[in-house]
Amino acid sequence: VFYVGVKHLNLFPQKTKPKMSEISRNQGVLFLRNVNGEPKWFEDDDEDNDGKYFGEIENGVPDGQGTFSWSNGDKYVGEWKNGKPNGQGTYTWSDGTKYEGEWKEGKRHGQGIYTSPDGEKYVGEYKDGKIWNGQGTETLPDGSKYVGEFKDGKKNGQGTFTFSNGNKYVGEYKEGKTWTGIFYDKNGNISFKRV
Repeated sequence: VFYVGVKHLNLFPQKTKPKMSEISRNQGVLFLRNVNGEPKWFEDDDEDNDGKYFGEIENGVPDGQGTFSWSNGDKYVGEWKNGKPNGQGTYTWSDGTKYEGEWKEGKRHGQGIYTSPDGEKYVGEYKDGKIWNGQGTETLPDGSKYVGEFKDGKKNGQGTFTFSNGNKYVGEYKEGKTWTGIFYDKNGNISFKRV
């Protein structure tokens, strides 16, 4: 038995089609609507839906592999559990920005890669949906690169920033700003120390 939207394909005809709630796990289509501030899944479409899901369904919600396309052009392709992204998946925003990596209960959590159309890239840890937390590598469009610790999307802790001209800063960051460390020129000579 295989479901595509509301079509039921079966080599042996049945008199009635089972309801989604009677199916343990199958392929299907669901629509997401915001009802009183809460996301709800529906089998039928109307013009008020926030997007469309196609993939594995269990107990009337996405569960397993699937794709969700938002009405604004954003898309998530990957693993689902209990109606939320969970496991490995890729979220692509309509502007081309992309996150590929681990998800937990609908939030980016674990190792991931963030890339933007302008060339910015981050490879590292995410926690509870918050961007750039823990160890990571950020590459900027001009070729500059930071390798080190992040907290809430900012450089925080020990790290090394290599400028596009080859100069380098090695040391501590606080709230995204250089703190105590050493600046080197592109030949490895100390330019100055910040204490």
